Amino acid sequence: MNLIIDQGNASSKVAIFREGRLEASFVYKQFDAGVVASLFEKYGFTRGILSSVIDIDPELVNYLEDNLSRFVWLDETVPVPVTIDYQTPQTLGKDRLAAIVGAHYLRPGCDLLVIDAGTAITYELVDKTGTFLGGNISPGMTTRFKALHAFTKKLPLLAETPDIPLMGKSTAEAIRAGVVNGIVYEMDGYIDALRKKYPGLLVFLTGGHSFYFERRLKNSIFADINLVLTGLNRILEYNVEI
Repeated sequence: MNLIIDQGNASSKVAIFREGRLEASFVYKQFDAGVVASLFEKYGFTRGILSSVIDIDPELVNYLEDNLSRFVWLDETVPVPVTIDYQTPQTLGKDRLAAIVGAHYLRPGCDLLVIDAGTAITYELVDKTGTFLGGNISPGMTTRFKALHAFTKKLPLLAETPDIPLMGKSTAEAIRAGVVNGIVYEMDGYIDALRKKYPGLLVFLTGGHSFYFERRLKNSIFADINLVLTGLNRILEYNVEI
């Protein structure tokens, strides 16, 4: 049984995989060796992987190293089952890398675009050989709402709503329509442009806001909120295999 830990700035996602299938997942605001110990009491973990964008807790790492027969601490030196054609692999975000691996694992032999709609929106291009050809980063939806409020004197801080007009008839509507529709056109624009070069391109949409945008895109996509966790599990399995 595999323990998958994805530590972000605001929370930590934990997943349990058994024989390649996601069995359970949890989100923690506070995550440490004590939390892991309680999980070990319930699940018989033998292998695990830790991906983190924050400072590593030595006590947590020591616990995992002591209690797992195989432990992978993900960094740029860890072997992965894709080819990375990127000038600065050491700066490639671990969540971006895991999403790339997850998409290629789920749809091998296909040209892929992976869109992760979170705090930032990332776009990753993977060709059918499993080579990561590069990607782009732009502000996410919440980030855009906050930026409009922070860098203007009178615009209020807003958030998305279920219904968004094409053109706003109030300042609040104009902000929401501008942010949400701008992201939709951005995503569809990337998909349209890349499909001219890669006609069979498949698109994965993941991240905290993936389901919000899924029904708004005109292009067909696969929405998978667990793509990063799937990719981390695949990286772990790959390192067990080699």
